[in-house]
Parts: sequence; structure tokens; C-alpha cells
Amino acid sequence: MITKHKSVAALAIIGLFITGTSCKRGHDSTGIVFAPNMYESVGYEPYRQIRPNTINVKENGLNMRLPASGTVARPNYHTTFGEGANKTTDLMMYNIPADSIGIAERVLTNPIQDSEKALAEGQVLYTRYCSHCHGATGKGDGPVAAQYKGVPNYSTDAYKTMNDGHIFHVITHGKGRMWPHGSQITPEDRWKIVQYVHKLQQG
Repeated sequence: MITKHKSVAALAIIGLFITGTSCKRGHDSTGIVFAPNMYESVGYEPYRQIRPNTINVKENGLNMRLPASGTVARPNYHTTFGEGANKTTDLMMYNIPADSIGIAERVLTNPIQDSEKALAEGQVLYTRYCSHCHGATGKGDGPVAAQYKGVPNYSTDAYKTMNDGHIFHVITHGKGRMWPHGSQITPEDRWKIVQYVHKLQQG
């Protein structure tokens, strides 16, 4: 029993010692740091380590890595739209934030020239991505709209005058109850949908 009490007393003394040394007075003192790597983590440079390090020696100090073999590239959409004299690589459309639809209305115009081919492709894309809510003819009567109220009719009120930039921005970032589709539809395909929506605006 005496040995047991001595062990308990020794543990209590050690605990008091640790507490006393780690909880020093002053709000700037952290006392004893039990996990220094959590408080003093190694800072990595964006591209290459300036200070010598033992982690990236094989990669010549590089912190960025080449993609793994077989990685599928995500398109950056540096696409040339249109044909002939109408070709454009204007990327302004990708820098307009979600809350700036007014800017999109003023500065964005459809870079894809009107054509029967683009209109037909736009119809296919519209049917695939939009008709379940907006309906086959843009009347806001798709099967989802019956449950998901508030889908507009393109050929009524202010919807009849929505311009290229407005429609493109809404497809990209969403609006109201409509969710964004920018990650699902390429910019070129969005412009083709814009062209087809203009046809539906005519009623």
C-alpha cells in the first residue's frame, strides 16, 4: 500500500510541475508546447523552397508537382469562337462575378455567329440541360416546374427582352431559384443555348 501511495504522490508532483511550468502568467506565454509541429509548421514557398529542405530534395526543391500520370485535364476554355472575320478569343465573360449581372448585360455579346447549325446545336443543348424546368418551348412548363415553382416564361414580360449577356450570365451563375450551370456546360455551348433561347423569346 505504501508503494502505491508513493506512486500516486509522485504522479501528483509531476502533474503540478508540468502545470506550473506550462501555465505561466501572461497572455503571451504558451508555456510548454506539447505538439510543436502544430504551432510551428513549416512554411512552403509557392513554387520552390528558398531555404534548403529535406522534403523536396528529389524534385530539386520544387513544391509544385507535375500532374499524376493519366490525369484528365480540365479545359481552361481558351477557345476561339466564331469563324472568319467573326473569330474572337475574348475572355471577359469569365471574369464577371455572380453578383454583377448588370455588367454582363452591358458588355457581353454572343461571339458565335447566328446560323442554322448553331441554332440546331443550341436546341439539342437546351433540351438536354434546360427543358426539364423551362419546357420544350420556353413557357416555364417543364415537368420539374410543376413542383419547383417560379420558372419563367421566356415570351412574356421582361423575359422577352433579356439580352445575350443576361442569359449567358444566368446560365453560368444561376439566378433566384435556378442553380448555376457553369461547371456543367462549356462557354461555347452556353452561347449556343443563348441563341436558341432568343428564338424561344419570340413565342
